[in-house]
Amino acid sequence: MKRKRARRASSGFTLLEVLLVLAILVILGSMVTVYFVGIQKSGYEQAARVQIEEFEKALDMYKLQVGTYPTAAQGLEALRVPPADLKNPQKWQGPYIKDIIPTDPWGNPYQYELLDTNALSLNPIKITSWGADSVEGTEDDVSNITVQQ
Repeated sequence: MKRKRARRASSGFTLLEVLLVLAILVILGSMVTVYFVGIQKSGYEQAARVQIEEFEKALDMYKLQVGTYPTAAQGLEALRVPPADLKNPQKWQGPYIKDIIPTDPWGNPYQYELLDTNALSLNPIKITSWGADSVEGTEDDVSNITVQQ
């Protein structure tokens, strides 16, 4: 007579099952991370565009009151403090920006250029953020002028 041995029910997971669950969690985590990095990049670019638009509005107000845009040497700081070399300092009615000039979302200063003001240009000013790589002229730059001619 053969006796049947009673099989004990296992009370835990096997190593293979645990490793499979961990692998699935790592895959899901990496997918979520990639998704959120894309959202963060898009958010930073949008924030830079909004700040550049605010600079443009302040610069337009500056031009209406002073008569010209600030020179490249005066830069965006002319929106906060009257430049020392203004021809008629009484025209400056600022500050046109309340606080300090903010840096771009990546922590770098915005670049300001005064383009050809004699031409009938729709936008004689250029404000640029060099983007995440902090290098001028790369594809991640954010500017109020998208096509250079």
